[in-house]
Amino acid sequence: MLEKTYDAKSVEPKIARRWEEQNAFRAGANAKPGAESFSIVIPPPNVTGSLHMGHALNNTLQDILTRFERMRGKDTLWQPGMDHAGIATQMVVERQLMEKQLPGRRELGREAFIEKIWEWKDESGGQILNQLKRLGASCDWSRERFTMDEGLSEAVLEVFVSLYKHGLIYRGKRLVNWDPQFETAISDLEVENKEVDGHMWHFKYPLAGGETYTYVEKDEDGNVVLEEERNYISIATTRPETMLGDGAVAVHPSDERYAAIVGKFCEIPVGPKQNRRLIPIITDEYPDPDFGSGAVKITGAHDFNDYQVARRNHIPLYRLMNEQAEMRTDGEPYARCAGQAMEIAKSGELPGEAEVDDINLVPDEYRGLDRYTARKRIVDAITAEGLAVTVKDDEGNDAPFVENKKIMQPFGDRSGVVIEPMLTDQWFADAKTLAEPAIASVREGRTKIVPQNWEKTYFGWLENIEPWCISRQLWWGHQIPAWYGPDGSVFVEKTEEEALEAAIQHYISHEGPWKAWVEEQLENFEPGNILTRDEDVLDTWFSSALWPFSTMGWPEETPELARYYPTSVLITGFDLIFFWIARMMMMGLHFMKDEDGNPVEPFHTVYMHALVRDKNGQKMSKSKGNVINPLDLIDEYGADALRFTLAIMAAQGRDVKLDESRIAGYRNFGTKLWNATRFAEMNGMKLDSAFRPDSAGQTINRWILTELSKTAEEVTRATEAYRFNEAAGALYHFVWHELCDWYLELLKPVFMGEDEEAKAEAQACVGYVLAETYKLLHPFMPFMTEELWAQIGGEGLLCHADWHVPLYRDDEAADEINWLVDLVSGIRSARSEMNVPPSAKAPLIFVGANATTRERSARHYPAIERLARVDSLDFEKIAPKGAAQVIVGEATACIPLGSLIDVSAETARLEKAIGKVDKDIDRSSKKLGNEKFIANADPEVVATERERFAELQKQREQLATALTRVSEAG
Repeated sequence: MLEKTYDAKSVEPKIARRWEEQNAFRAGANAKPGAESFSIVIPPPNVTGSLHMGHALNNTLQDILTRFERMRGKDTLWQPGMDHAGIATQMVVERQLMEKQLPGRRELGREAFIEKIWEWKDESGGQILNQLKRLGASCDWSRERFTMDEGLSEAVLEVFVSLYKHGLIYRGKRLVNWDPQFETAISDLEVENKEVDGHMWHFKYPLAGGETYTYVEKDEDGNVVLEEERNYISIATTRPETMLGDGAVAVHPSDERYAAIVGKFCEIPVGPKQNRRLIPIITDEYPDPDFGSGAVKITGAHDFNDYQVARRNHIPLYRLMNEQAEMRTDGEPYARCAGQAMEIAKSGELPGEAEVDDINLVPDEYRGLDRYTARKRIVDAITAEGLAVTVKDDEGNDAPFVENKKIMQPFGDRSGVVIEPMLTDQWFADAKTLAEPAIASVREGRTKIVPQNWEKTYFGWLENIEPWCISRQLWWGHQIPAWYGPDGSVFVEKTEEEALEAAIQHYISHEGPWKAWVEEQLENFEPGNILTRDEDVLDTWFSSALWPFSTMGWPEETPELARYYPTSVLITGFDLIFFWIARMMMMGLHFMKDEDGNPVEPFHTVYMHALVRDKNGQKMSKSKGNVINPLDLIDEYGADALRFTLAIMAAQGRDVKLDESRIAGYRNFGTKLWNATRFAEMNGMKLDSAFRPDSAGQTINRWILTELSKTAEEVTRATEAYRFNEAAGALYHFVWHELCDWYLELLKPVFMGEDEEAKAEAQACVGYVLAETYKLLHPFMPFMTEELWAQIGGEGLLCHADWHVPLYRDDEAADEINWLVDLVSGIRSARSEMNVPPSAKAPLIFVGANATTRERSARHYPAIERLARVDSLDFEKIAPKGAAQVIVGEATACIPLGSLIDVSAETARLEKAIGKVDKDIDRSSKKLGNEKFIANADPEVVATERERFAELQKQREQLATALTRVSEAG
């Protein structure tokens, strides 16, 4: 006999151990002979991570599909693993060393520091996988992979070397996002742009040689509103410290104000007066004539827009800062550097990269300063010299023109510090070329994105993709397999031995100054005396991009690769569309080919779920204090309740608004099924392998078997279509309403009756229905259903039981019992609306009943009498006055109210309730009619208010109907 209550805290660990002991989730478990494959690769959580609500949703949905297909007999693999998470992991270990007052990364050296990371990873990294097991994730845990393990590292080497030798990876100097805290390049996707308080300074750039021009401003009608002689051009900037690296001033070609000085030079108003640099005034489409002065300074080495302007106009790029975002201290004194830059500017020719990079244009007095300290001193110096544009203050005095304004500023998503655009040497992948097959695959339907509206985002990014910066200035990660010779030549190979062999062949076969040197080194050879390895590591997402095939043994031709690649579906959050999805498509299509050499997509479907928000629709964040820990919810309500809540709320394209009360409610749903099983057990229920649905003779049994089959069809169809909420909703309705509320309730007279044959059939049927219900519910609530299956004597593990295939249909029986359900439900609803006391009994009068309804009424009168609190049944041609009316089929069921309620008191109650609802409707209507509210409020808040307004209107309609009935009764 089942325990009186279900105890998730004791049952879940027990079931988890049973699954593990029986290796229940191994690849191919429960596969039928010749079955097709179904595989999913887990979005690898960071080794530093712990379970959050996004993980809980993502892995619940993956597990539902995996358990569903495993029960359907497919050859199933859910591939688990973790990502080494370069920046995040290095940050964690460095912080730990600092907290323990141990030597830091640089004091330890690269090799010792990496050993520390491995130690940490072995001790505490990967706790999230154990947390996923608590959630019930049915991965093949024996196949767990790690992006830094030996096999995956081999795949990374193969891909990098192959792409390099095909010209799809190269090293170059480009502008990148530089994180001054981690001292590494990061991608655009790792930058978080935030609106902050900032300033816009306006400065004068004097024209060279004291030249002047007539500056004219006109209004929209062409009337002159300002005309004056100027010996400068006005520039506005939010970053004065970057003025030191200006290469030009740009104006729009159509801007007539500056036409006279285009092609001339102006002076940067910073640094020693005797060595002020001159830069050209050029035209470009980038400046907006209507914004600020219409003239912009071009600092190509420290601004992404300026970088593009500089490249197309052959403007030199001057790096001003070091890796910590401090003003450079290297190179020659400022005077010489300024002279070199002047010569370059006047020559009009684009110099070589090395020539420009060696020039440090930071005046000596600013060298070594933090960028913000340098900013303040530069502003002070320009203002003191009188080269700040001035405006009249409130007292009529000239004051520097400084605008206080909101600006967008880039921050590192991990470090939280302001990112510095920096011109550095990095490794890049030719993402544009790699993206072309990935675009075609989705556009031609070989890979589908669900919901489809995300395709637009996918195409928009890939069709405008920039080169992918794949190098990081970190120590933790896959070190780039590139070695440099004495003259800077680069040799890319899988091993140092192969790189050395390539280098020797290169130098020995070419006559030149290095041939003799290399020959001499070979006579006294020691490792490292010819080649130096690149210290950079690869972007974490480079190895993650290989995940669908590297985890299956590639580049070896393994059986797993043949069976499970391509994978079936990828389930992930929409925020990974750029980081991961697109890059897996690029790499999979480039490296995986079919027998005919055609590219093979890594998955045929991408299902993108939305965010999990708090109950008010707000995004969860520590600063808001609304973060919900899924482990706390599992402790409180059990994993099944959390999983079912997430599934039933996971409507395509809609965020999940998680309310703890909903989880408590779905725990009650599980309790309902548990209690139903206990009730059935107490009434002799048994799991009879000989029971066949088509042998059932009682209408009530034929009805529930039909509804079970309908539910199975709906759950199967919805799960196949990734409509998890519809599948869960169908199960909820069937279990709560049809199975528990009606079937078991209607069986009570059978269980208590004297008809042993009917009782035996009911006992066998309810056992069959419960067992099949556990199967349907298992992917959603695996722990409780596995326990129930064992308790009623199910054979083997439920997770390996055959999925329910609809076998039975009796529409006549279904119509009859559904008629009964509708009748009783309608009467109960009407009694509730009218506030009829539960104990009060009333007559039931049918109007317009045909022969079928009369027969059904007579046959099921005992149930109607008991469940609807009816004391008599009659048939009339006209409905009695003041009766609550329920339409059921062709007939109208009437319940006279006059003697059952206090008409005046009920009228007053309803009128008061209507008045309150009307006030709420009025407030909600005004809010939704307020354009400012619609424009400024969070979209989720607006959507919630619209839902509330619709619900209020529905309440108003129900109350009005009830009032009408009460009035008629009086």
